[in-house]
Amino acid sequence: MDVFRNRFDDLRNAIVNEPRGSEAVVGALLCDPVNREASAGVIFFNNVGFLGMCGHGTIGLVASLRHLGRIGPGDHLIETPVGDVIAHLAEDGSVSIRNVHSYRYRTDVSCKVAGYGMVTGDIAYGGNWFFLVGDSHVPVLSSNMEELAHYTKAIKASLVENGVTGNDHAEIDHIEIFGPPLREDAQSKNYVLCPGGAYDRSPCGTGLSAKLACLAAAGKLAEGEEWRQESIIGTLFRGVYYRDGDGILPTIAGNAFVTGDNNLIFDGSDPLRNGIRL
Repeated sequence: MDVFRNRFDDLRNAIVNEPRGSEAVVGALLCDPVNREASAGVIFFNNVGFLGMCGHGTIGLVASLRHLGRIGPGDHLIETPVGDVIAHLAEDGSVSIRNVHSYRYRTDVSCKVAGYGMVTGDIAYGGNWFFLVGDSHVPVLSSNMEELAHYTKAIKASLVENGVTGNDHAEIDHIEIFGPPLREDAQSKNYVLCPGGAYDRSPCGTGLSAKLACLAAAGKLAEGEEWRQESIIGTLFRGVYYRDGDGILPTIAGNAFVTGDNNLIFDGSDPLRNGIRL
């Protein structure tokens, strides 16, 4: 990941940003694994940088490897920059991911957010750092997309202004807020602000891992009990956890579908060949 960041950042920018991509795209760079038992190594990246882990990205990675004929049903070890994960590909194409060690770092952290007053949430790690807010000032509905973006960006700005971080001064780069679900088979609905300002179209695998860590720490969800998380656009992930020292090992399940097999062209005379960098 350091090599990719330091030597090939133009490639990252060219792939995921306009004119080839968008702020919502997450890329996955396949790498030869270090462990011979692993099916793949992967580096996740987005419009502004790199992600330690990506739950929906890993589900998409596994679906893509199946599409390419590189893996079949069963368990697969996937190496990520923040640790190994175990992906299970089912016969029906669904994927479950046993994520990295996740934990709640702080609870009931309050900060004053411009335009909204005091906002209280938990700080948790699920492969990325999250600030999780259960009592949202803005209803978590797709009809409120613009206001949800404004609200979560204001929360992020307040965290930065007040020096609120994760463990070892890690940047909290995801904001996750919750509300009542619309789906009958879900227990919660979320909106997740990602690094770079886009919102997660999935229920967010690392965000659900962080959510499970908070539920476990608060004694609100038992080991092995399923939590069903609805995204802002109505998609669903299922999650369970088992305790792991001072935290948990979460497993996230969902589906991904291959929608294209594309060739990207980089014309040396194109002034935007390396993507639009804002």
